[in-house]
Amino acid sequence: MKKWLGTLFAFMLVIGVLAACGPDDEVEESSGSDDATADVEDAEKPEKLLVWEDDDKGAALEDAAEKFEEEYGIEIEYQEYNITEIEENLALDGNTDAAPDVVTLPHDRIGSTVVKGYISPIEVGDDVLDQFTKSSVEAMEYDGQLYGLPKATETPVFIYNKDLLPEVPETMDDMYELSEEAVENGDYGFLALWDDTYHAHGIFKGFGGYVFGDGDDVTDIGLNNEGAVEALEYMGKWYKEGLFPSGIIGETSNDQMNGLFKEGNTMAVQNGPWAFNDYKDAGIDIGIAPMPKLPNGEPVGTFMGVKGWHVTNFTDNQEWAQKFVEFITNEENAQIRYDLTGEIPPLASLLEDDEWVEENEGAAAVMEQSKDAIAMPSVPEIDEVWDPITSAVQAVATKDADPKEALDEAVKLIKENIEMNHGGEN
Repeated sequence: MKKWLGTLFAFMLVIGVLAACGPDDEVEESSGSDDATADVEDAEKPEKLLVWEDDDKGAALEDAAEKFEEEYGIEIEYQEYNITEIEENLALDGNTDAAPDVVTLPHDRIGSTVVKGYISPIEVGDDVLDQFTKSSVEAMEYDGQLYGLPKATETPVFIYNKDLLPEVPETMDDMYELSEEAVENGDYGFLALWDDTYHAHGIFKGFGGYVFGDGDDVTDIGLNNEGAVEALEYMGKWYKEGLFPSGIIGETSNDQMNGLFKEGNTMAVQNGPWAFNDYKDAGIDIGIAPMPKLPNGEPVGTFMGVKGWHVTNFTDNQEWAQKFVEFITNEENAQIRYDLTGEIPPLASLLEDDEWVEENEGAAAVMEQSKDAIAMPSVPEIDEVWDPITSAVQAVATKDADPKEALDEAVKLIKENIEMNHGGEN
């Protein structure tokens, strides 16, 4: 029967560690993988582990699953879900026999799933952690503990049609002028989903706005400061001047933007690595680069997302579930996954491989853009940010609302919702 809390395991682990260390034992600076291997091989071996994977990504698990079963004799069964619905499904199936042992989640859901008791902290050695970029590991942490290992990193970048735009403009001002010319000819220069808070963040950050102070101080919200207002004024200009078509707003905006780009009517878009293959399949000769600088000379500070693998608190096989998380994220399996899905693994070794970077233009652009990107806050209070800021941008774009008033109202609502739903505490 599945467990609903990992507390007992954590207690037993601590007792085991204390019992193993006598007064004459030397204490290591960090836990090594050899000790972890001993622990897992002492654990009772299950017949199989159930893994919840992202939609259309299951094929990338199959090679690693076969190798894991061959090496350890444990079958890996997987089910695919939309990654945005996995947390909700854990609420439904967590305390049943259908509960998974391992799940994938976007890192900004870690705080919420930890608070709800859905995922368990893990302990791994430096030999495991050193495989990954520092920022991707930090994205897997919450309240001082590690809750998974990184699987893929992503952030919006500048994707352009090489037939329409031979060179990447140096600044967004340059792109603005090109957009004005394109609209006069019945086409579009640059399109972005800025009415969505995720995609708009890069502009807010570039002008000096921020979500939470220090990333997680929910009492300090910087989305209506002077810089944030300037950012919204800048975004509003693109809508008001008709450089973004009226369809690039609301629920259908993604489909509208992608359709215009794939039809060859748009020079460039701001979008993420999830769109690369779709554009290529449409026959567009795409180039991929970091975002051009803003008019103030600052970089577009896009949100960075990190997908991870996590051990659930519902598993009866915590040690083996963690073993699989380590196995699926190792360098060999991560690179195979990249080849099959295009999801960019945050492996430190790839950043140091000039040949690999040169041969993988999209991945290199994402990595370069990530230097100026901000990891989305993983605290549960982030849930209260999305809708109010989206509404503020849409009000400016469609109703000519005053940017300052729209953002003041949005931040007021964010604070009220944090107080109501989270007790005003981080």
